[in-house]
Amino acid sequence: MPSSQRLSRRPSPIPKGLDNGNQPLWWSQLTPAWRHQVVVPHSFHVFEEYEVAASRVLGYDEVGERCFCAYDYRLTDLRSDDDEEFYQAAVYTESLATWRLLDGRWLVYRRVEPLGEDGEVVSGFSISAQMPR
Repeated sequence: MPSSQRLSRRPSPIPKGLDNGNQPLWWSQLTPAWRHQVVVPHSFHVFEEYEVAASRVLGYDEVGERCFCAYDYRLTDLRSDDDEEFYQAAVYTESLATWRLLDGRWLVYRRVEPLGEDGEVVSGFSISAQMPR
């Protein structure tokens, strides 16, 4: 998704750039304690939605099994400060990153951010038996 369509004020788990090997920055949300406990992806599929501000990255280990997944979704609304010029403003963001642990479970980081006066940011890590969809 073009950077001009990214409307969040805060970083999300979606890898925003590429490392020197031209791979998504899949480790960017991992703490040092968790980096040594996850399966390292060797290949990626990146999906970008052009109708809405959304993207998804799937990472695969050396035998082709999923070991990483991240998505980022932004809901926008048309706004105006003067009823003459209009712009798109982010009103809600949701993002998730999940990594397969060496023991087969999944480490999940989820962040939900209703922007404006609608609520507070909810984010955190959890462990799941399966990869979230």
